[in-house]
Amino acid sequence: MSKDLKNILITGLALFSTFFGAGNLIFPPTLGFISGDKWAITGLGFLTTCIGLPMLGIIAVALVGGRTEDLTSKISSNFGKILCSIIMLTIGTLFAVPRTGATTFELAVLPIFPGANSIIVSIIFFGITYFFAINETSVVDKIGAILTPFLLITLGIIIVKGIIFPLGTPINTNIQGAFSKGFTEGYQTMDAIGSIILAQMFIGDLALKGYKDRKSQVNITIKSGLVSAVCLGVVYLGLLYIGATSSSIVSQDFTRTSILVFISQRLLGDMSKIIFGGAIAVACLTTSIGLTATTGNYFSKLLNNKISYKTIVLFNCLISGFIANYGVEAIIKLAVPILQTIYPVVIVLIITNLLGNYITNDKVYKGAVYGAFIVSIFISLESIGIKVPFVMNIINMLPFAKEGFSWIIPAIIGGIIGLNLD
Repeated sequence: MSKDLKNILITGLALFSTFFGAGNLIFPPTLGFISGDKWAITGLGFLTTCIGLPMLGIIAVALVGGRTEDLTSKISSNFGKILCSIIMLTIGTLFAVPRTGATTFELAVLPIFPGANSIIVSIIFFGITYFFAINETSVVDKIGAILTPFLLITLGIIIVKGIIFPLGTPINTNIQGAFSKGFTEGYQTMDAIGSIILAQMFIGDLALKGYKDRKSQVNITIKSGLVSAVCLGVVYLGLLYIGATSSSIVSQDFTRTSILVFISQRLLGDMSKIIFGGAIAVACLTTSIGLTATTGNYFSKLLNNKISYKTIVLFNCLISGFIANYGVEAIIKLAVPILQTIYPVVIVLIITNLLGNYITNDKVYKGAVYGAFIVSIFISLESIGIKVPFVMNIINMLPFAKEGFSWIIPAIIGGIIGLNLD
């Protein structure tokens, strides 16, 4: 095996394991369930957001120099700090980490102990997270290295059995805007926004392996991204299809986690409570520890160690533990306005930087980003009940608004305005 092929496979599998979070598994079955016979269209939208965009994000960072700040430098240094801080709070404190705790409770604990108390489980879960995050031990990583493949094997069994012996027949669920539903549901994985921060870690690792120049880094990144995309695509599409086969037999009032529990129990039997639930719990725990440690490192450096790493980790665990008790569904709803605001901005940043050879005026970047941001703010406000009728009437008349992409035209207009400014 050549050096390049070896590094492509290693980096591709590393990307896969980074973006493959146990918490993300709750979305594909639900999307398939609500999409029914349109599961493939919904799946295309979902894969665009949770696989395509993260890979493009990493490639974009590689193209501009290998650092996250290089991606945002054409806007301003303060903009980059603010955006990255919001992203870190989103994936490290407010939503993604609390969701790992809530997912563990609903998928691993409740099926075995129906009367379990979420507060006690959260204290235990985030107590373990705190212990391992501040002690920098590799014990949990080693356990995760064993159980993550085990989880994948379990998922493989579920997917293969669900395809050979389908639970039912996908039905017409009357879903409207199947692609955009999948696209926006993919926001909840938070992989695209996380990719622009994680990218510099992977690109730095490639530099240590001898790929010093930008061309070789981009080349290996693209090929590694394809390896990761294929692996993620198989898992997500398999779960989407199985979710679709359950659309004719599962009650419409099922939650995201209960659908996954139902599917696993129907295909694996009662032992799935222990086998599948245990693997999910450990996978969620390793994700929680990793994201908590990353958050601690990021903010301690940003604040020049004025607040210590251990203090930030403790604060992160306390806040995450508190939010986790609201449950998976509530956390997802809480995340919607934040994700609706920052995702279009990140998407515009990724696309404009990918086109960097053709965009030589920094004001184009600023105009495009601010155009998308302004529209996203009003849409997010409406999602929490704060309506500005006059502005929203204009936004709703924009092309692609019905599909959920009303920010596209303002981003283009903003870029054109920036192009014509002195």
